[in-house]
Amino acid sequence: MGQLIAIVGRPNVGKSTLFNRLTETRTAIVDGTAGTTRDRQYGKVDWAGKEFSIVDTGGWVVNSEDIFEGEINKQVALAIEQSDVILFVVDAMNGVTDLDDHVAEILRKSTKPVLLVANKVDSNEWIYNIAEFYSLGLGDPYPISAVSGFGTGDLLDEIVKRMPEKVDDEEDQLEDIPRFTIVGRPNAGKSSLVNSFIGEERHIVTDIAGTTRDSIYTRYNKYGFDFYLVDTAGIRKKNKVNEDIEYYSVIRSIRAIEASDVCILMIDATRGIESQDTNIFSLIQKNKKGLVVCVNKWDLVEDKSNEAIRCYEAAIRERFAPFTDFPIIFTSALTKQRIFKVLETALKVYENRKRTVPTSQLNTVMQEFIEAYPPPANKGKYVKIKYITMLKGSTVPTFIFFCNLPQWVKEPYRRYLENKIRESWEFSGTPINVFMREK
Repeated sequence: MGQLIAIVGRPNVGKSTLFNRLTETRTAIVDGTAGTTRDRQYGKVDWAGKEFSIVDTGGWVVNSEDIFEGEINKQVALAIEQSDVILFVVDAMNGVTDLDDHVAEILRKSTKPVLLVANKVDSNEWIYNIAEFYSLGLGDPYPISAVSGFGTGDLLDEIVKRMPEKVDDEEDQLEDIPRFTIVGRPNAGKSSLVNSFIGEERHIVTDIAGTTRDSIYTRYNKYGFDFYLVDTAGIRKKNKVNEDIEYYSVIRSIRAIEASDVCILMIDATRGIESQDTNIFSLIQKNKKGLVVCVNKWDLVEDKSNEAIRCYEAAIRERFAPFTDFPIIFTSALTKQRIFKVLETALKVYENRKRTVPTSQLNTVMQEFIEAYPPPANKGKYVKIKYITMLKGSTVPTFIFFCNLPQWVKEPYRRYLENKIRESWEFSGTPINVFMREK
């Protein structure tokens, strides 16, 4: 299961800049307006052979303009609850503030590893300023400049060192059977679906805050099915305002998505596709997981004609394009309509992820498509694809096309190849990788 690193700190210390630097993206748009897409605050980092996820919790807290202790408390509580290592960012130019003291006090009581990161050390003289951060009682401050990248390599080395080791053992104890997770906006009907599978009115999470931050696996072994349902424990307080529910549920979704093979994305038929659905979809895509879309509460929709179903499906595929090859099922968790179809389909997607195509068959079929429509020539040079193979043992079906000029093959042609693979073999619901390599 992936490790999660959380960034906390008061406003304007450079959390988003650090996030961008560590994930090597420019995606965390620094914008305090509630409702700017929240998946921008989540990214993956690959360092020293370890892959982990990083989340800028500040980005999930609303009204960050007029941030006050309550908002910071939520941010820190979220980080302590859900992450493996916490980066506490302070500003070397400003020194220690009351709010920094306040955050440090909460972090000192937590059992999670905390790294104190002194940002904005943009020149050597600022290094002498960081001594005052020892007063926070969180050990050595790490001097960095998120803008220039100074010190971030050492920081990443330290993060990797502090990561808890135990995670792999837990993984190994789980038998090699499919792991499904049900994700979706709050109130889309996730719990009702789980309850109708398990057949009793109990959900697999306890409602006590702070129980466990890791995924909970419930073995489902009846009616000829055998798989794990993944859920993450975490904060489930019902009295929170909407924004809070949203950002807790998104971070909980990250955990559950990373731990699963196939995600069942629940959409509320009465509300249509909302921005949070597309956010969760993009988290599934970033993690390259299998997907089944489940349109729930179909019993409440008046027009159930085939035409209405077709329109609904088209709207969903349009919103999730360019990835459109996934099953969509119309269900009602309440009346148990088609809920076993959801499980059958999820199992089918799981099998599609594991599918291998024999090399000889792959070359025979694909070379015909390549001859019919060869890669466009570039500057008078022709790309010749000589040989195709499928990578063994990868978690996502991965096809490697060996050719003379891989750098000339652009995205539209790769998409053409992917579409032809999907037409020829059953890969519905799973992302596939298409790589060009020099022969």
